[in-house]
Amino acid sequence: MKKETHNNPDAAARLIQALHSLAPTVIPAQTYQNAKRCLLDALGCGLFGASQPWSKILSKQMLAEQSRGQATLFGEQQTLSAPAAALCNGTAIHGFELDDLLPAALIHPGTVIIPATMAIAEHKNVEGEALLRAIIMGYEVTARMSIAMGTLASQQGFHKTSVVGPVASAIACAYLLNLNTAQITCAAGIAASMASGVKAYVSSGGGGMVKRMHAGWAASSGVRAALLAHDGFTGPSGAVDGRYGLLDAFGGADADPEKLMPEFGEQWAIDAVWFKVYPICGWIQGAVQLLTAMRNNRNLTATDVSKVVIGTSQFAVNNNSNPRPLDTMDAQYSLPYCVAVALSNNPSDPRVYEETMFTKPELLSLAAKVTIQFDAECDAVYPQRFGTRVQLHLYNGEVLEALTLDPHGTPADPCSDQELAEKFMQLAALAPRRIDVQAINNATLNLETPKARIRLSKLLRA
Repeated sequence: MKKETHNNPDAAARLIQALHSLAPTVIPAQTYQNAKRCLLDALGCGLFGASQPWSKILSKQMLAEQSRGQATLFGEQQTLSAPAAALCNGTAIHGFELDDLLPAALIHPGTVIIPATMAIAEHKNVEGEALLRAIIMGYEVTARMSIAMGTLASQQGFHKTSVVGPVASAIACAYLLNLNTAQITCAAGIAASMASGVKAYVSSGGGGMVKRMHAGWAASSGVRAALLAHDGFTGPSGAVDGRYGLLDAFGGADADPEKLMPEFGEQWAIDAVWFKVYPICGWIQGAVQLLTAMRNNRNLTATDVSKVVIGTSQFAVNNNSNPRPLDTMDAQYSLPYCVAVALSNNPSDPRVYEETMFTKPELLSLAAKVTIQFDAECDAVYPQRFGTRVQLHLYNGEVLEALTLDPHGTPADPCSDQELAEKFMQLAALAPRRIDVQAINNATLNLETPKARIRLSKLLRA
């Protein structure tokens, strides 16, 4: 029998009230610093992602529609309406599998929350400190809603980033619009009906471009819902945790609305972000990290490698085992292909996931030597941790084996500030038009100072 998830539909109301009444001084200084780190990482991902074909298609359409507004489109002088800019920039940030994750929640927060709140901050001319608070709130709602929804939604094929994202970003945007609790509830209620996104991109036959847009759609939906609520449009009060609400409809028996509220204010989701090192699916990061270390600067080929055995979670076995990618999305989700890259190329270089690379016979030969199997230890910690066990067998008789439950970049093995700065610099330098990368870095890291947010917006425009 399906568990009722709507017997006490007030957890969402309590969360909204807690966020609305949150005093800025309650948030620790380090949490504000972590919000800057997330913003900088997202901007790097977005400036690089804006150069990709999917981003160019969306930007071309939004510019052709001539939507009017003050919101920045990464790398373009022309500004757009807030929803249109959030759509394009969210797609760009999520555009190459480089954006941040909340591991236990199985969700990408920054690619939705940051473009949405930035668009509203520009729309309302909000200063940087308020923007940082909205980002922190958005990450918090994203994590709590995803955990409260449970894992069933993901297992059934829904992409939780685009399911949870509209509501989370709507609540964060509502804060910047100074909405009252009734209006925030309406914004959440409107956004809940915009939840969407299926994970057909992991099936064989090519992933296409749509996953990139999932985040942009969620960000744009949140912006639109908050603006509608601001102007008096109403939504159902139980749309998050009530009967047929978001948690009930997507999470079913796995949902638990009470997980929206535990220990509120004692710890912050944004303090436990996973910053990606490689532009690939999260559950593949550990395998690539271990194999990159094992090869020890050698470029291995199929004539060197007898076999590679990857032990991982059942979820990764089911969804990441395709050895012959048909497009870039496929390549970034293929454990065998990413293993081949890790053994023979630089897996942090986005270019190795383009069509000119994943069709090369030498890489496909290496990928064919990869066996992916269930590993009980790795599966037991999923999704709180992302375990991978690797065995590399070489024809010279050498056998190398290693295990990680916490890939680099996760909270247990975090990236340093220097690593994040280098990642930003490298990605932002690949933006479609010339920008002042160092000035963007400085403005972001000093965002709480007067007029810094305005300077940042101008710098992001070519």
